[in-house]
Amino acid sequence: MVKELMHDPVFLAKKAEEATEADIQTAQDLLDTLIAHEDECVGMAANMIGELKRIIAFDNEGEYMVMFNPEIIKKSEPYETEESCLSLLGGPRKTKRYKSIKVRYQNEKFQTRIKTFKDFTAQIIQHEADHCNGILI
Repeated sequence: MVKELMHDPVFLAKKAEEATEADIQTAQDLLDTLIAHEDECVGMAANMIGELKRIIAFDNEGEYMVMFNPEIIKKSEPYETEESCLSLLGGPRKTKRYKSIKVRYQNEKFQTRIKTFKDFTAQIIQHEADHCNGILI
């Protein structure tokens, strides 16, 4: 189900709790909401729909992907960029990102996976992982 977007910076600055199998519907709602905003958004975290759970959904080179409990365990090649966010008013903000990241996460069956992502996909994941940690750009 498509959910309303959260814009409260106090709520968005809270750290999310670990996701469990009980949060599968939240992940589906997050994905539905991302798809509904596909013209203006490439990734979302669950707190953006009012759920303080460590779940992200994003466009992974043309296919949507959901991660439960993502954790960036390695990063390399830092660079400066500008990003916008549907949850925050105002224009793009400067931020530091990494061209390559290694992420430990759980898939929809809650199996742990480790995968390396690069370039724009890595940037999207970093932005959404920041949301899970209460970090706003």
